Amino acid sequence: MPRAIGSRSCLPALWLAGSFAAATALAAPATLQDVGTGLAAPLPEIVVYTAKEVVTMDPRRPTASAVAVVGSRILAVGTVDELRRAAGTQPLRVDATFADQVIVPGLIAQHTHPVLAALTMRSEIISIEDWVLPTRTVPAVRDREGYLARLLAADRALADPATPLFTWGFHQYFHGTLTRADLDAINPRRPIIVWHRSAHEFIVNTAALAQYGITAAFVAKQTPGAQATMSLADGHFWEQGMFPVMPLLAPAVATPERLRDGLLFLRTYMHGNGVTAGAEPGGVVSKPLQDAQNAVLGSPDNPFRFYYIVDGKTMGEQFVDGDMIGETEKLYTWGSGNTAYLRGQAKLFADGAIFSQDMQLRDGYLDGHQGEWMMDPALFAKVFRKYWEAGFQIHIHQNGDAALDMVLANLEDNQRRNPRYDHRTVVVHFGFSGKDQVERIRRLGAIVSGNPYYVMALADRYGQVGIGPQRSDEMVRMGDVERAGIPFSFHDDMPMAPSQPLFLMHVAVNRTTFSGRVAGPLQRVSREGALRAVTLEAAYSLRLEKEMGSIEPGKRANFTVLAENPVTVAPERIKDIVVWGTVHEGRVWPVARNPASPRAALGPVERWSPRTPAEAEAAGEAHDHAHGEDACTFGQRLVAATQHTAAH
Repeated sequence: MPRAIGSRSCLPALWLAGSFAAATALAAPATLQDVGTGLAAPLPEIVVYTAKEVVTMDPRRPTASAVAVVGSRILAVGTVDELRRAAGTQPLRVDATFADQVIVPGLIAQHTHPVLAALTMRSEIISIEDWVLPTRTVPAVRDREGYLARLLAADRALADPATPLFTWGFHQYFHGTLTRADLDAINPRRPIIVWHRSAHEFIVNTAALAQYGITAAFVAKQTPGAQATMSLADGHFWEQGMFPVMPLLAPAVATPERLRDGLLFLRTYMHGNGVTAGAEPGGVVSKPLQDAQNAVLGSPDNPFRFYYIVDGKTMGEQFVDGDMIGETEKLYTWGSGNTAYLRGQAKLFADGAIFSQDMQLRDGYLDGHQGEWMMDPALFAKVFRKYWEAGFQIHIHQNGDAALDMVLANLEDNQRRNPRYDHRTVVVHFGFSGKDQVERIRRLGAIVSGNPYYVMALADRYGQVGIGPQRSDEMVRMGDVERAGIPFSFHDDMPMAPSQPLFLMHVAVNRTTFSGRVAGPLQRVSREGALRAVTLEAAYSLRLEKEMGSIEPGKRANFTVLAENPVTVAPERIKDIVVWGTVHEGRVWPVARNPASPRAALGPVERWSPRTPAEAEAAGEAHDHAHGEDACTFGQRLVAATQHTAAH
């Protein structure tokens, strides 16, 4: 039998009997006249999408062959015959567009950084992995000689000697040491800016230091923590020392053209990989940058919604001794259209980047270097407590097991002082951990959002340098988390990993590295668990599980349409499943493909296109260049953003 609207209430019997009038009466209208008006109103059309298989992620009906949609919401699931009988006299249309496809709940990019992804993907990419982009594939380079050759070629390709060279993807454990002197040898006159693969470090040459005013006097004005992670001699700025130089480098890195084109690219890229909702926990706190993102991601022609979680690190640094909660809540109004801030949630940061080997580890590093804190532990504890006492859900960036000890100690201390039910504290990234910590996470009621791509990209190299093979093979121990019954989701943290939920499933299920070997086979997860991690559990981690994440009556009609079922296909083929397109809140969005590379998506094309600008103008809806929500003002916003990156 089909599932019904409000299936946890008394309505199913009424629905299955086709008694919509009775259901309307149960809504308790104010007067008998209201009852008559409601009964007379025509019912909207039901659209029934048929498919080779509908994977619901609802244990009460895990699979079906059709799903009924009214407007932007799911009405019921079942077979076509069941849905026809239940509809009674309500208008119904069967759409067989997906008859040869598999429908799964709309995939969710639980943790993506739009600005970072936009800027890095529109830079000169010289990275440790291939990047398959809509119009090209950028090949990997994993040795010093190859890296320097690509960097030199990029410099020579720029005709104007004054044009800055901005590149992303450098990783010292693959490409060797890189300093200001190395970059001066490439070109002493052109400003060269190298953004580390982790996005937590910059390395620049002498010309860039001079061009952007990064001087000894500037360094001397920074906090002790920032000064300790700055080296003018090497042109190197990392972790706490990176943040002060970002506004200075913004005119070169975050040009209006690069950011706008990058955000448009990201929209295409995410939709092409089946994403129907995304989120950014803890982005840069800048109203102009937010407005720039709203112009693209908030647009009604964006085929997914995008949510933001306030950066509690910035709020804490500025307001921990003042009205930190009030200042946090001011940001809730910053979204627009298809973008919004998630209320009552904040993101904190523990230790440094895993791609930089700046994690805080219990047993340290083989070469003796030290990890870094992104928030000093004393400040972290103070900020955590204020958010906890205000009832916030707290998401925490963590990469090392020593940092996880610190995070869990704060969680336990606050739970003992002020017990909370369903706090859903999220351990984010989950790079290195111990089995004992998995049990502690379960006991404390926390949940995990892991990045399984770390294993593929880093396990081989980190087994040789810095960490050692055993710890490296057990990073992101999601198998233990699944066996412990802890809710878990996956995220890409793009640009740390490609924003491809199916690819995240693939690496978590297989745990194959760049060399092709399996790292930590006991930490592989089930295929069903992996699909939940990019659908229902991703929604749960954002407190959106009542709206999305599974195909159930009353939820938003968000579906990803695939050529094959990722739960039953051979594990090694999950990443190769073709995405036909998506349905977002009832609107069908096929993926336009690049004929030269069928796996590369060129962009979303809504099947029922909205009116053209000419048609809108004819209807009296002429485009207003001053309304503040359109990409027309993108350039002005970005100019402001580069001048006020830390505006709040």
